[in-house]
Amino acid sequence: MKLSVMKPPATHPPGHLPGMRLLQCGALALTLACLLAACSRSTDAPTNAAAQPAATYAAVARGKVDIEGGLLTLSMPREGTLAKVAAHEGDHVKQGQLLAQLDIQPATLAVDAAQAQLEQAQAQLKLLAVKQAAAKQRAERLVAAASAGAGDGQSADDAREAAAQLEAEQLSAHAALSMASQKLDEARYELKQRSLLAPFDAEVVQASAQPGANVSPTSGPMFTLLPQKPRIVRAELNDSFVRMIQPGMSAEVVADNGRADAHWSAHVLRIGQVYGPATLENDPQVRANARTVECVLAFDEPQNLRIGQRVMVRFGAASTPAPAASKG
Repeated sequence: MKLSVMKPPATHPPGHLPGMRLLQCGALALTLACLLAACSRSTDAPTNAAAQPAATYAAVARGKVDIEGGLLTLSMPREGTLAKVAAHEGDHVKQGQLLAQLDIQPATLAVDAAQAQLEQAQAQLKLLAVKQAAAKQRAERLVAAASAGAGDGQSADDAREAAAQLEAEQLSAHAALSMASQKLDEARYELKQRSLLAPFDAEVVQASAQPGANVSPTSGPMFTLLPQKPRIVRAELNDSFVRMIQPGMSAEVVADNGRADAHWSAHVLRIGQVYGPATLENDPQVRANARTVECVLAFDEPQNLRIGQRVMVRFGAASTPAPAASKG
């Protein structure tokens, strides 16, 4: 008879089974917490989006700050040697103020000579006027004497002929006087052309002139002036937005440097009638294919922005409607 030996039941290390149960309970609790958080976020997202909706615009375009007419470049209108440079970069000049001047001595001598010719013509005209008056009076007396039989008729005829000749010389003197006056005006004009003056109030942005330099109208600009005019924005409006924008429409101008505080209110002045390339686009491929229309905007308040500064223009920010009341 065989005796069966019973094996003792397997034993677990003390505390192993309760630890496993605690670990499983902890993992289950962590999973439930994550699910509850995800449900909470998905529930709150529409509420936050409805509370703070994103602003919408009729159109957005790239632009740059400019002025009407742009910068003005000036060259010396006559060839010569610079004798004086009266304005430098950064100077504020008034209309008619001297910027630079050539050697004016030759032009001054020409003015003096023309003035002398004019005075000579005036004196000659006065002399002929006196002679003509005397000749006319003598002719009248001789004609009267010949009529009374107290004088020679030939002498009277000679006197009339002399008076007529002096009258013709007087007309010629008038023409000479007019020519001398024109020569004087021409000499004065040439003298004026040897001085470069500011055409309006402006700031000298660039000056490339030195006394003693030889200059001419073809040697390039000597001065670049920034007129004291209000700043504007020239925006490149994509052809798909042209019909959405109208003169007088409000807009927001934002600096293209990422600064959140650099923004200004403006309004549309006019919209161009000619399509052109997108010169302000950064992407070369887009720049080559896009066609834009120039849109000019004026700032609602005067600004002192730098010419050429890149900006973004947001046209007509649309007002967002208030959320509908919940039905109760």
